[in-house]
Amino acid sequence: MDERTLIESVPTKLWIGGKQVDAESGATFTVVNPATGEPLAEVADAGPADGLLALDAAAAAQREWAATPARKRGEILRSVFEAITARADDFALLMTLEMGKVLAESKGEVAYGAEFFRWFSEEAVRIAGRYTNAPAGTGRILVGKAPVGPCLAITPWNFPLAMGTRKIGPALAAGCTMIVKPAAETPLTMLLLGQLIADAGLPDGVLSVLPTSNASALTGPLIDDPRLRKLTFTGSTGVGRKLIEQSAKGLLRTSMELGGNAPFVVFDDADLDAAVDGAMLAKLRNGGEACTAANRFHVQNSVREEFAARLTERMRAMTLGPGTDPDSKLGPLINPAQLETVSELVRDAVAVGAQVRLGGQAPGGPGYFYPATVLADVPVEARILREEVFGPVAAIAGFDTEEEGIAAANDTEYGLAAYIYTQSLDRALRVAEALETGMVGVNRGVISDAAAPFGGVKSSGFGREGGSEGIEEYLETKYIALQ
Repeated sequence: MDERTLIESVPTKLWIGGKQVDAESGATFTVVNPATGEPLAEVADAGPADGLLALDAAAAAQREWAATPARKRGEILRSVFEAITARADDFALLMTLEMGKVLAESKGEVAYGAEFFRWFSEEAVRIAGRYTNAPAGTGRILVGKAPVGPCLAITPWNFPLAMGTRKIGPALAAGCTMIVKPAAETPLTMLLLGQLIADAGLPDGVLSVLPTSNASALTGPLIDDPRLRKLTFTGSTGVGRKLIEQSAKGLLRTSMELGGNAPFVVFDDADLDAAVDGAMLAKLRNGGEACTAANRFHVQNSVREEFAARLTERMRAMTLGPGTDPDSKLGPLINPAQLETVSELVRDAVAVGAQVRLGGQAPGGPGYFYPATVLADVPVEARILREEVFGPVAAIAGFDTEEEGIAAANDTEYGLAAYIYTQSLDRALRVAEALETGMVGVNRGVISDAAAPFGGVKSSGFGREGGSEGIEEYLETKYIALQ
């Protein structure tokens, strides 16, 4: 399907009660192609009244959906997996148009995002409890699981499909209804997904999709409504803190996947070829706009210069261009604000003494492009070692001893992901256990997997998505005491 035909085929109204509806206000907002800065589509702009209408539908559908046999829920999820797979090219092109990533990255996200529906279609029938005699012999203990109820999912722009599917999949598998508020920059992918899920047989009202240009106006009344029982958010730590404060009044169940500042630690016994391969994956997945992206490279000083030289040569081949161009290796950033953030962090690092080995300056012209950049000898006072760059910039700093490497890696308020390269199993386990992160990649640059628990510690949030742990976020535990 060509670009214009695809855009014209995507739903652009709100998805409530199993059908498209206009925003009550009649308002719309513009979705922009970050490669050109030109408009892609006008999308209905949800307001507070639309949110409450969606919650009405979710609350009305909750009891029946929870009572739907797990096998049936799983079959619907499996059908959605198959539908996404069948339209993989359409989803990939759509994400590239509204988010900017190159098509190869988008195709990878389609496969990854669809997998959450397949995984949780299988987990739906494995929700289990337990039955045992009370140790004191006073009766029997019966423990069961029940869906938490209507949920609100707030998803980011960097993975328009996968950040939704890894919330929707477990929620529906658990028997919860859900309202999804996609990012204003990338609502089209989620609107298309909503249509596919409805076509797969999901009952009306179980899932709503509400794009909006004013997130707080939409979500505030929902969070305050006692019918909402769960809030799940992926995004910045600052916004996450505000949402947690808002949710405290109603004692909502919350799960938060927040900011990252992932260290990539290379020891002197590492296979440098493998380390550079892993660095390219960990740094440039999604063009660097990923919470798991390697943000800072801590390299043992005896191999630091060689690693920097090899990484620079590999990064040099990352040609900039529109994601739809097959010759492009690196697409644009999402918007002008993100372009300025990346530019400012690089300028700050250079001002305090970092050496630019590659890139370091936006090319200008249409679109929000920033080149692959390598900064060497980055001083500890550089902001880029403390702040998430969310762009294609590799900041390299050295260390001498293993203890110094661990300390440098942990010197951050964040704790989402970390990467280590070493050929020593003892060192790998020792360092992995010492790192203050929720996930650690050992000799690999990509760690995300639908079958594994995804999440962080410290200011990177709490709760897990994916794996057998992911569905627990949408289940309550009920204890029944039997005589």
